[in-house]
Formats: sequence, structure tokens, C-alpha cells
Amino acid sequence: MTIVALAAYPALILILRLSGKRTLSKLSAFDLVVTVALGSTLATVLLSRDVSPLEGILALLLLVALQFVAAAVSVRWPPSQRLLKSRPTALVRDGHLLHEMMRSQRITESEIRQAARSQGVGDLSELAAVVLETDGSLSVITRSRYGDGSALADVTSPTAVDT
Repeated sequence: MTIVALAAYPALILILRLSGKRTLSKLSAFDLVVTVALGSTLATVLLSRDVSPLEGILALLLLVALQFVAAAVSVRWPPSQRLLKSRPTALVRDGHLLHEMMRSQRITESEIRQAARSQGVGDLSELAAVVLETDGSLSVITRSRYGDGSALADVTSPTAVDT
């Protein structure tokens, strides 16, 4: 196992360095899946005698190549983004909870409040927006930081606020 680790781990580091920062990003659910799959593949290579080190390194290369291709297609052919990425979703607008959007995304009021608190916001009416991002994180934008709102241009949001 030690010899396998001495080959597989440096190979993974080299693959990640050559593939660029995007490989381990959390920009989309697909990126997260690749990151988890890389860890799982490395663990399998280290712990299973049924997988040769060469097969494991090839599996790591394949995962990184697939992620690279998916990201490249997404950048070069925007319609593919509908398949590969979800859109960010507004859960709060102008201090109002968007209950239908929260329900569809399976986010609770308590989770919204926690996100606000983690950003030092004690009053929901101070919120211009809370957005469920494509990676599952919640972005909190206060009224004082809203500016012209251009950062919300690609956010799915209802036309009317449900209160």
C-alpha cells in the first residue's frame, strides 16, 4: 500500500496542478461531484488490491478530463449550461422571504436566518437578497451593499414577491 500511495498521490497532485484551479472548485454541482469522485478513486487505489496503480491513475486522469471537457463546453457553448449547471435562485428579495422559491429548493426559514446571522445581519428587513448559489451555498446581500443589483442578473426570481 505504501508503494501505491507513493505513486498515486504524487500523480494526483501533478494531474491537479496541470488541470488548473477549476478542477477543485465548487462552482457547480458537477465540480463538487468530480472532487468527491477524485477522493473516492484515490481511496480505492490505496485500499483495493483489485485496482492497479496504473488503472487508478488512468481513472483520475479520466475524471479530470471529463470535468475539463464539461467546463470547456459550458464556456464555449452557453446552451449547454442548462444541462451542466443549475441557475442561482433568489430566496429573499427586499427583506421578504420567497416561500414558493424556498419550498421548491427545499430551504427552510431557519436556514435563511442562519445565513443572515453568519453575515452579521440581525434584521431580515436589511436584506436586499439571499441567493441559493449553484454550489448550494447561500449568498447574502444587504441593502447597503446592493448597489445597482447587476450581480443578480442571472438569478432565477419570481416576478412578484410572495409574503
